[in-house]
Amino acid sequence: MDLSIIIVNYNVKEFLQNLLHSIDKASQNLSSEIIVVDNASDDGSVDLLKSKFPSVKLIENKNNLGYGKANNQALKIAEGKYLLLINPDAVVSENTF
Repeated sequence: MDLSIIIVNYNVKEFLQNLLHSIDKASQNLSSEIIVVDNASDDGSVDLLKSKFPSVKLIENKNNLGYGKANNQALKIAEGKYLLLINPDAVVSENTF
């Protein structure tokens, strides 16, 4: 596994969807995994991930544990040689990785 991409989400479903589509295009030439930690969103983010992005590893927190703790949860299961912590309101270009 080349790259583990870690995203902490809290009620930003549309931003998250845009980021995941951009990651899909940018990571076609490498082995990668995406880990999303959802901090108890109530905007349908989890349903979106389960229905449209089933390959994403999802950690569903029942409470908002905060950004740092959520990243640490994902880092514990990440398998990539390289790690990328990215905010859900970002978008990556096709040649970013």
